[in-house]
Amino acid sequence: MVKAMVTGAAGFIGSYLVDELLAEGSSVVGVDNMSAGKMENVEANTGNSAFSFVKLDLREEIGGKLPRDVDVVFHLAADPEVRTGLDHPESQFENNILATYNMLEFARKSGVKRFCLASSSTVYGEPKVAPTPEDYAPLLPISIYGCSKLACETMAFGYGQTFGIQITVFRPANVVGGRGTHGVLLDFIAKLRADPRNLLILGDGSQAKSYVHASDVAKAFVLINSRAAKLSPFEVFNVGNAGKTSVRSIAEIVSSEMGISPSYTFSGGVDGGRAWKGDVRSVLLSIDKVRAAGWAPNWSSDDSVRRSVAELLSRSARGGR
Repeated sequence: MVKAMVTGAAGFIGSYLVDELLAEGSSVVGVDNMSAGKMENVEANTGNSAFSFVKLDLREEIGGKLPRDVDVVFHLAADPEVRTGLDHPESQFENNILATYNMLEFARKSGVKRFCLASSSTVYGEPKVAPTPEDYAPLLPISIYGCSKLACETMAFGYGQTFGIQITVFRPANVVGGRGTHGVLLDFIAKLRADPRNLLILGDGSQAKSYVHASDVAKAFVLINSRAAKLSPFEVFNVGNAGKTSVRSIAEIVSSEMGISPSYTFSGGVDGGRAWKGDVRSVLLSIDKVRAAGWAPNWSSDDSVRRSVAELLSRSARGGR
């Protein structure tokens, strides 16, 4: 039985990963400081003897606070909100870069030989090639968040080369799902509940990105980890969809799922239609490499959005947030 550690385990993508790892027979140590995570995301696993949970802030020195006998670390703990960097860039440094350093130090000192890092498609910035492959260069992120994720990647590479840790980096596209805590889907749902007749859309509505459901992302992580023996000491995998969904299309999907027909107002955005400073207008990743390893998304970009909106609405109706 593989013993995995998942940081950010009670968070959005992390909780889906915990579910997937347990389903395929691994034992899991979940770690979260609960700043954004929710116990309801993992409460279904609390009675499983293969699952244990540690509440810990990874910005602090870890020392002996975590079990050392793990085979692989999946590091997902981070400040997940791109816009945090606009007003609080220190959060991106502390929760992304510092926390990753502390986990890499934990791996080094504990003798963990495999480390899987959840990065982001934001490291590509605004690439001139689409679909964008993993070996695209130069990597020039346009947000503090993207810069912090790229810093984590390069630091993990250095640790791998220096200390013999096998590093796998995942760069997901825009991830959606029913356990989401931020992003355009929740933004639109909240706005339409407040005023079902009109929806204010940031930007010009033409921004188009690849969306992928969190459960599909979790399956990619687990599948690639199962192929570890065939991987190089450092590998990068995009995880996304073959198509894109525009912001206007998302507005239409949310409106349809809520059973309303609002009018749309566009803010115009900044810097030629961006929703905010650092917003990437278009994201389309090449997923040829992860497909070749045996993974494919269960839902298209549009279907991932539609499914996630339905899940978010259902969760809200049950009293979740």
